[in-house]
Amino acid sequence: MRNLTIKQLRYLDALAQHGHFGRAANACAISQPALSMQIRDLEETLGTPLFERGARQVRLTGFGEEVSARAREILRSVDELSDLARAARDSLAGRLRIGIIPTVAPYLLPGIMAELSRRYGELDIRVRETLTARLIEELSEGRLDTAIVALPVSEPALAEIDLFAEEFVLVRPAGDADKPVPSAERLREMRLLLLEEGHCFRDQALSFCNMHAARPRELLDGSSLSTLVQMVGAGIGVTLIPEMAVPVETRSAAVSVARFAPPGPARRIGMIWRKSSPLADQLQRVAEVVRHAATRPADKGGAS
Repeated sequence: MRNLTIKQLRYLDALAQHGHFGRAANACAISQPALSMQIRDLEETLGTPLFERGARQVRLTGFGEEVSARAREILRSVDELSDLARAARDSLAGRLRIGIIPTVAPYLLPGIMAELSRRYGELDIRVRETLTARLIEELSEGRLDTAIVALPVSEPALAEIDLFAEEFVLVRPAGDADKPVPSAERLREMRLLLLEEGHCFRDQALSFCNMHAARPRELLDGSSLSTLVQMVGAGIGVTLIPEMAVPVETRSAAVSVARFAPPGPARRIGMIWRKSSPLADQLQRVAEVVRHAATRPADKGGAS
């Protein structure tokens, strides 16, 4: 049997993750025919198919699932060898894979990227934006080095570092600017627009309102904070958004912003990484950059 290569295992891992030859090829920065050829060579080497090919999607065979799991373990070990070398040099250079939740990414990421590039010019930063559950999974599998999420995540294998606290604000139609700020109890009686299932921000907002279930006419879902704010501007209801989103999301919407009397709804944002990561010391430095980017004076926007 011919020897397997690390490159083939990376292509296998990408195809298993994306389920599509084109998207996997883009993720690996190679052409689709080149990736297809490498996968075909790998299957010939192993003597059995790894994927079922469909018109629009590919999926792992039973044997492919076993091989993919083993390949992920091998790739994680290979990546950790590289991390060990970087840790020994005590430098922040090379690839750094950062995950970030959608309710933070658009507002904090530009500042983080600019500051990391300024301080550590040799870093090759790869960003992955997705929901917390997926970030934790990819971090545990070694696909990410660290992630910026709402705390706590309470995963025994992951280290957590608290970076900053952030309040939620109430977004209402512009005509409601002079109305009293509703209590949590009153908010439960209003048409509340929230992010769809899976977003931790949704769960935090529901917790503040003490709402574990709601009738469809009272609770409407949106795919992004931008969508929610625009719906409020159209008079459909009210919503909660994090303080950092106010300048971006309210500047082009006919809405008003109100802040709750303390103690109002809030969240804590932090960074997580594997406790076994050799890059723990370097990631502490990245955490300081994130904290600095989040606490710089900024225009709060909106009305109070």
